[in-house]
Amino acid sequence: MFLRAKSRFKDGKLHRYWSIVESQRVRGGRVIQRQVLYLGEINDSQKQAWCKSIEVFDESDASARQIAIFPDDRCAPEVGYEVVQIRLSELSVRRPRQWGACWLACQIWGWLELDTFWAPRLPASRKGTNWLNVFKTLVCYRLIDPGSEWRLHRQWYERSAMGDLLGEDAALVEADTLYRCHDKLVAHKQELFSYLRTRWTMLFDESFEVLLYDLTSTYFECDVPESDSSKRKFGYSRDKRFDCVQVVIALIVTPHGFPIAYEVMPGNTLDKTTLWDFIQKIEQQYGKVSRTWIMDRGIPTEESLEKMRAADPPINYLVGTPKGRLSALEKRFLVLPWEKVRESVQVKLIEHEKDLYILARSEGRVDKERAMRKRRLKKLIKRLRELQRQDLTRDELLLKLGAAKKDAGRAYHLLDIHLPGENEPVAAHTFYFSLKRDKLRVVRRREGHYLLRSNLVNQAPAKLWELYIQLTEIEQAFKELKSDLAIRPVHHQKEERIEAHIFVAFVAYCLQITLRQRLRVLAPGLTARAVIEKLAGMQMVDVHLPTTDGRQLVLPRYTDPQADQQLLLARLKMSLPQQPPPRIAAASALAPAPTLM
Repeated sequence: MFLRAKSRFKDGKLHRYWSIVESQRVRGGRVIQRQVLYLGEINDSQKQAWCKSIEVFDESDASARQIAIFPDDRCAPEVGYEVVQIRLSELSVRRPRQWGACWLACQIWGWLELDTFWAPRLPASRKGTNWLNVFKTLVCYRLIDPGSEWRLHRQWYERSAMGDLLGEDAALVEADTLYRCHDKLVAHKQELFSYLRTRWTMLFDESFEVLLYDLTSTYFECDVPESDSSKRKFGYSRDKRFDCVQVVIALIVTPHGFPIAYEVMPGNTLDKTTLWDFIQKIEQQYGKVSRTWIMDRGIPTEESLEKMRAADPPINYLVGTPKGRLSALEKRFLVLPWEKVRESVQVKLIEHEKDLYILARSEGRVDKERAMRKRRLKKLIKRLRELQRQDLTRDELLLKLGAAKKDAGRAYHLLDIHLPGENEPVAAHTFYFSLKRDKLRVVRRREGHYLLRSNLVNQAPAKLWELYIQLTEIEQAFKELKSDLAIRPVHHQKEERIEAHIFVAFVAYCLQITLRQRLRVLAPGLTARAVIEKLAGMQMVDVHLPTTDGRQLVLPRYTDPQADQQLLLARLKMSLPQQPPPRIAAASALAPAPTLM
C-alpha cells in the first residue's frame, strides 16, 4: 500500500491530488493498482495534520510500515511528530450529508458580501452565539430545502454540511436560538435593500430607473387573531382562500427581478390605496429621480396618476387598463392602422386626456385566451345540462350554480341563465339558458388585446410594449416566493416573527435572483432552481480510519463532482475548495447520536 499523486497545473500553480493505493495480483500474474482512499490536495498548511498518519499497521504480521507522504521535491517538516498506526481493514464511511447546495448558497452569500453588512448588526452574544451564522443558516435552508424551523432544528441541519462550512455544531440551530434570531432582523430591512442595490449595481451593472410594482397575498390556516392590531385579516385572496385570514405583500422589483423594497400590509388592504404611499417611501429611501413605474390594472387610481404627473420631477408610469375602458375609445381605435412592434405583436396609439393609450394585440395571446374561453364555456354548458336533468330544489340549484360560476370565471357571463322564482319548481320551463351572442362577438373581438396607459407620450410603441411585458418578472418573483422558497405556510403566531419569516424568505430570494442573473450571463437557459438541485447531488462523508491505540483518524470528504456538475461549475467560473484537513478523535467522541423517531 502506498501514496500516489496526480499533478495538475491550474491558475499558474502546480497542484497535487493524493490517493492511498494498494497493489493486487490478479489472474494471469498481472499486478493492478486499486484506489483505497482519495485524499484530495494536501497543501503546506495541512502537513502537520497529515504527518500524524504516515505509519500503516499491517495486521497480517503485526508490523508497521512508514509511508513517505511528501515526495522528494517537497521537504517534510523537520520537527518530529506523533506517529499514528491505522487499521485500513476497518475503514468505514459515515454520516453522508448534503454539501453541494450548501456550498453554493454560501458562495452566493459571499458574492453579495453579506457578512460585511450583517457582522456589525448581528454581533455574537455574551454566551457565544454567532447570530450571523444562525441567520446565514436560516437563509440557506430557505433557499435549498425550505420548511419549518422545527424541521431545521430536528432534521435538516444534521443532514446537511452547513455545520462543516460554518465551523459550527448542532447548538447553532437550537429551536430557541432560531426564534430569537428572527427578533433581530426586520429592523435592518431598509438598510439591507439599499446595500443590496449597491452590490447588484457593482456585480451586474443593474439599472433601477424602471420599477415593477405589484401585490400578492399569503394566507394563514389558523383562527382569526383576537387583536385588532394584527395584520392577519380577511380580504381579497389571490390564492382563492377566502376562508382564511391573510396578509398582503407589496413588492417592487427591477425588470431583471431584483427586489428593492417590499411591505407587509393588513390582509384587507385594497390595491388601489397602496401606490402613492409606496412611491413616497421609495423616493425617501433612494432619492427623487426620474423613474418609470409599471403596474397592472387595479393598482393606480385617477388621483394617484394625477399626483404622479404633477410631481417634480414627473413620475412616469405605464399601467394596464381594464378592457371595459376600451368601449369609450373603440371607435377612435377602429379607424387606425395596426403598427407591428415585434413578431406577432401589433399596436395602435391615441392620445386622450393627457395620456397615451396603447392598444396591443398579441397573436399568441389571442390563441390562448380563445382556447381558455371555449374550454370553460363548453364545460359550463355541459354542467348546466346535467343540472337540468337532476331533481333539485331551487336552493340546491342555486348552490350548484354558485360552484359552477366560480369554475367558469368570465365565461359564466356569456350565458343568459333563467332561474325559477321562489315558489316555482325547477323544471325545463323555469330553468333554461341561452348564449349571449352579441356579448360573445365583443369578447372575441377583444381576445388577445391589451389596453395600456402611459404619460410617456414620446416613447416608441415597441419600447412601451417591451416595458409592459416585463411585469412577468414580478409575477415570477411571487411564484418563487410561494413555491421554491415556501413562504407559506407560516409557522409563527407573533406578529413580529411573521414579518421576520417573510424577511428571511425575501433574503433567500435575493440569493436566488443573484444566481439567476449570473446564469443569464454565463449559462443562459439554466434556472437557479435547476442548478441548486444539480449541485445538491454532491455529498460530504466522514471517512473513519481506526488507529491501533483505540482512536479514530477522521477525514471529512466531499464527493468528486460528476461530469455534468464539473461542466456546470466551469460555466459559472467557480472552483471547489480544498478538502477539509483530517483530525484525530477519541472513539468515545464518535459514538452515533440516538435516532429521533
